[in-house]
Amino acid sequence: MKNTLKNNIVEMSGDELRQYIDAKSVFTALESARKSAKEVRGGMIWREQNGTDYLIRTSTRSAQTSLGPRSEKTEGIYADFIARKERSQERVRDLRAEITRHQRMNKALRVGRAPDLLIEILNKIEEVGLSEYFTVIGTYSLYAYEAAAGVRITSTDAMMTMDVDLLWDIRKRLGFTAQMDELDSTFLELLKKVDRTFERREDQHYTAVNSKGFEVDIVRRSAKSGDPHPVRLTDNENELFAVEAERSGVMLDRPKTSEMIVSVTGRMARMNTVAPDAFVKIKRWIATLDNRDALKRRRDLLQADLVEEIIQEYLPHSVAI
Repeated sequence: MKNTLKNNIVEMSGDELRQYIDAKSVFTALESARKSAKEVRGGMIWREQNGTDYLIRTSTRSAQTSLGPRSEKTEGIYADFIARKERSQERVRDLRAEITRHQRMNKALRVGRAPDLLIEILNKIEEVGLSEYFTVIGTYSLYAYEAAAGVRITSTDAMMTMDVDLLWDIRKRLGFTAQMDELDSTFLELLKKVDRTFERREDQHYTAVNSKGFEVDIVRRSAKSGDPHPVRLTDNENELFAVEAERSGVMLDRPKTSEMIVSVTGRMARMNTVAPDAFVKIKRWIATLDNRDALKRRRDLLQADLVEEIIQEYLPHSVAI
């Protein structure tokens, strides 16, 4: 039987917990396999030039680099590359099949309850190599803390929201810009690939909203010397801006937590968010602001209390509050 804490937190059942652990094992193995697969992206070909064969490394963007004329060394490089690429592709393919199976198991056992759209957004950010530039903050962070502790927060007042806040690390904007240039895309266009109805709000240029009212807000630390201000994520005039959020710089500097979360349909994604103790401190501070809406203030304090309870009962290794 599940134990109840303050009537708002329940432990995952044994079946749920076992399935989550098994699914996470496959999920992390696929992450590792995909990382290895990136090392052998592109290809290698032999090309004759002036009567001599040269080994050419090709990139996914059609760039070509000569690795030298045919020799015992370059033939070894070629054979090793082809073998690694085949092994890598086979491993990714097999693990994807396992992920599909675990998705069905997750759904059958009701392991997850995060919104599918959140999972899709996080997976898209990971897929295009942007995960290091964004940290989830706010209410949706609770899904990561639940996963880490093996519990569920039952309070609908604490969990209900229709927006995700993404904290953009402006300190890494040069790397971010280079990645976006390689993708030849705007961040808003990436969101549209998840849901084509996403549009930038004309009265709030840091927010993308879809046809069902789900919002993605881009926030940044308060501007410091050297920071561009205001700032769009890319130079495209239709791109999203990043809005300053007080104390968000503190969240960038604090330790992070990273957990696999699961949606209501069993799909999985990695969420990078602030450490739970930092979440508690920020929520308690927000609740003290004079201009904070009374209903939101009450939710802030409830969330802080629940996460503090989770830390004390299940995550004592977390940074002390």
